Amino acid sequence: MAVRGLGLLAALLAAAPAFAADQIVATRIWPAADYTRVTLESKNELRYSLFAVENPDRLVLDLEGIEMSAVLADLNNKVTANDPYIARLRVALNRPGVTRLVLDLKAAVKAQAFTLKPVADYGYRLVLDIYPAVPSDPLLALLQDEAAKKPAPAAAPPAAASADTAPAAATPPSPPPQGPGKVARLATIVIDPGHGGEDPGARGRGGSHEKDVTLLIARRLKAMIEQEPGLRVVMTRDSDFYLPLATRVEKARKVKADLFVSIHADAFVKPHARGSSVFALSERRATSEAARWLAKKENDADLIGGVNLDVKDRYLAQTLLDLSQTATISDSLKLGRQVLSELGAINTLHKPHVEQASFAVLKSPDVPSILVETAFISNPEEERRLNDDAYQDKLARAILNGIKRYFAKNPPRPQSPLASG
Repeated sequence: MAVRGLGLLAALLAAAPAFAADQIVATRIWPAADYTRVTLESKNELRYSLFAVENPDRLVLDLEGIEMSAVLADLNNKVTANDPYIARLRVALNRPGVTRLVLDLKAAVKAQAFTLKPVADYGYRLVLDIYPAVPSDPLLALLQDEAAKKPAPAAAPPAAASADTAPAAATPPSPPPQGPGKVARLATIVIDPGHGGEDPGARGRGGSHEKDVTLLIARRLKAMIEQEPGLRVVMTRDSDFYLPLATRVEKARKVKADLFVSIHADAFVKPHARGSSVFALSERRATSEAARWLAKKENDADLIGGVNLDVKDRYLAQTLLDLSQTATISDSLKLGRQVLSELGAINTLHKPHVEQASFAVLKSPDVPSILVETAFISNPEEERRLNDDAYQDKLARAILNGIKRYFAKNPPRPQSPLASG
């Protein structure tokens, strides 16, 4: 009996490493200028410790109760050469039951690690976010980008000098006349491609992901805006990485945006739903059950990203906030109507009016903001069109035309620090 018991115990001990190794089911690395995210997905909640080492700069992540596996060993192959923070990643068994990840860094960083419970298609996740030690200034970056685009002034030919005449004082050029529909300065538009990284958004029956479609349309819109005099553009994300909803709003406010346009692709449980929609923020509640359901679906992205949304409205004087937000919602509705009208020329409208819902990305109290549901990715026909280059151009052009029509009636506020120079 004792021998049989020892044999059973030995079998259980022999099986333990295999079970532990199977706990890590997937790994992902999402590099971006803002931060790099490393995600380890497992069947069970992970126990870990994180610490930094200097000279040279490294991050060390110890995974407790985890043995080496092929999934972990392959993690180094996912580090790209253009990752702004990670130079190299090494994985090895540090001691029995503890696997160590060592991240060789390109510079000093700030880092945080946290765990997330299962949600949607994801299991338990351990997330490591790596940020720059000194956050970049998006406003300065925008101004530097604009300066780099301007051609260098041509050198003036030397003027003939005379002993009895002084050089004439330079006469500053007169500002261009401003007529109806003309802007007195550059207007800044923030384009927000919805979802990204480990938040894929909705998925079409043909396998398309919302995060990919929205990024392609946003890139086309950005290129079009850059060709327009009087307009400049900033993207909240320009590649496939996760960006918290609150961060998207913060980016728009930091660059003193005149408009914020979030691009999405709608979805419904039945494939027949179709059409384009435009949303603005609701002060109280969504105007329909569908709008409320959709608002919750989009806001759930924060659960996937592991960030508790907090736009800190409670720290603002409530009266001033209400006044500011009421005016902003009014402008958002004006913008939404122009964009919806343009979208109606190229696609069926899901609703004939601008809807209002409590989307997190629309909550900036001082930046007119809209969320555009370009089409239903859950509708096979609309999914096919969303993946068509020519149709993506049409969608981008419609949004741009709506923006231009809005500015024709509502010129940018003169107090913005991003005046054209």
